Amino acid sequence: MRIAQIAPLTEAVPPKLYGGTERVISWLTESLVDLGHDVTLFASGDSVTKAKLVEGWPRALRLDGRVQDANALHMAMLENVAQHSDTFDLLHFHLDYYPLSLFSRMATPFVTTLHGRLDLPEHRPVFESFPKAPLVSISNSQRQLLPTAPWAGTVLHGLPENLLRPTGAKPEYLAFLGRISPEKGVHHAIRVARRCGIPLKIAAKVDRVDVDYFNDEIRPLLDQPGIEFIGEISDSQKSEFLSGAVALLTLIDWPEPFGLVMIEAMACGTPVIAFGRGSVPEIIESGLTGYIVADEEGAATAVGKLDALSRPQVRRRFEERFTARRMAEDYLRVYADLVSARPAPRRQSASVYRWPWRPSARASAETIREVNGHE
Repeated sequence: MRIAQIAPLTEAVPPKLYGGTERVISWLTESLVDLGHDVTLFASGDSVTKAKLVEGWPRALRLDGRVQDANALHMAMLENVAQHSDTFDLLHFHLDYYPLSLFSRMATPFVTTLHGRLDLPEHRPVFESFPKAPLVSISNSQRQLLPTAPWAGTVLHGLPENLLRPTGAKPEYLAFLGRISPEKGVHHAIRVARRCGIPLKIAAKVDRVDVDYFNDEIRPLLDQPGIEFIGEISDSQKSEFLSGAVALLTLIDWPEPFGLVMIEAMACGTPVIAFGRGSVPEIIESGLTGYIVADEEGAATAVGKLDALSRPQVRRRFEERFTARRMAEDYLRVYADLVSARPAPRRQSASVYRWPWRPSARASAETIREVNGHE
């Protein structure tokens, strides 16, 4: 199958540091290539992939301080995809509602995975305006917020089986991993760790929009004994960080659509203690891979029960439920349903991608001919 994956330009695919959506897109893209499919990735030029890379901008926008209007670049990328849509069997977007209007009017089957929050009141009218534009949710709880939307399926995230593994490190602290913002609950994690008398290590990114929250609400808490703020870490550091934790604390204050950090912890054999909001009950099996709790008191109680859990069993459940290959196979079933439901588009030769929408310089002349249908 000829598949286009269209990613945000905000981060590279995969991202250099934090970036859950782009990381999932990378894992999906590479798994589809490994399964024998012809995949083209529309993303920033500093992305790394085995697929054919079409550069939407030379560098991830978060790292390019010159860019002042990210929407303009995304609109141009969408137009480029549209002009070459007849060279693909299916288009898979990861850009929220931006593609819905243009691609609902085109012949090539497409689907959009919604990676973010759907609990804002303005979301309902935009999705109801496109009743036939197929959507994929990343958890069943996410789609409950828009029950009448045209859902094509739910596909839980997965990550490469050997990307993260237990290191054998002695678990000695509680861990918080991800992003510091009010809804992520790092303040809960700090209070639970202090209550239990166990050190807490915080490996987290602080976005610009959350700097004031971090400075006003969180930074004063970091001076307490046993609380260590590490900052943002890369994939190469996560196995050691998570393996050394007695548990990952995911004490969220919002309906988390998925929560990638939970399966990252499971890949390292590390149990998760989480508030039962959003997708948590679909990911964590309470009493097996962690504990689902209602409040800080329940989280502190759960810390005292961690010895009852088997870390090798936590890893096994990750392998059974949350690998990238399983994710790719689930998406292929969605793709097949969508392609079979619509007539195949008439294929035409397309002109060569031109700056700024051209294949990466890493692509060969043969690849360029293939992408544009000149086989």
